[in-house]
Amino acid sequence: MKEIVAHKKMEVEALRKRGVSAVTNGDLLPLRDFKAAISVANRIGVIAEIKFASPSAGAIREKMDPCTIGRIYEEAGAAAISLLTDSRFFGGSLSDLPLLKKAVSLPILRKDFIIDEIQLRESRLYGADGVLLIARILSKNQLKELLFFCKELGLIPLTEIHDREDLEKAYDCGAEVIGINNRNLDSFGVALRTTLDLARLVPEGRILVSESGVSNEEDIQLLRKSGVRAVLVGTSLMRSKDMAGKTRELVNCGRQMGESNRGD
Repeated sequence: MKEIVAHKKMEVEALRKRGVSAVTNGDLLPLRDFKAAISVANRIGVIAEIKFASPSAGAIREKMDPCTIGRIYEEAGAAAISLLTDSRFFGGSLSDLPLLKKAVSLPILRKDFIIDEIQLRESRLYGADGVLLIARILSKNQLKELLFFCKELGLIPLTEIHDREDLEKAYDCGAEVIGINNRNLDSFGVALRTTLDLARLVPEGRILVSESGVSNEEDIQLLRKSGVRAVLVGTSLMRSKDMAGKTRELVNCGRQMGESNRGD
């Protein structure tokens, strides 16, 4: 993580020097409501992720057109799409974002290591509807300022936490959409127990997302009574030989879980 953040700081400095520019001929792509899309009543929505590699998993899938993947996710019923835009460590590309935005009608979350306001301006210009903010790599003041700037731009921030300290920071800064990452940042191990333990501490009124490690119906069933409104799923979808079928399986499970929840 330290290596990634250090490299991201260099990228930010380079971005400041060259400035941000839109790739849509000066016209901002309309914002879509990421928050509403992932908080439909009586449903656990699926935020389907596009990523081709990661430091923990290595190569996940051979590079292919993200727009094709995005259409597969949308047709299979995903609530939103998460796009990895970090190139060095995750094999992503920011230039894919506006193309994906035009190819689908779902809200797009830009997933990257956001540490500066200029990256938020860049995200808005390239068509993002939401952005990931990782509490662990930001000071309380940084997180508060970035959350405020997201509001100014109309972006929905998904504030990612990993432990109780992160949660307290996110809560103190006013985060409304909280993502619990089940991946240990030191060992890279994944345990859904992280969501189960931290969800009990999340205040009422927050939208809760479980990230990493969700791959089947049993996982969603385990999470459903923790107040989770959405799951962010990447690796299990990207590695599947039948991406459409796998996405549809999780989407349908989330709907079924919501329906059974009404009878609990």
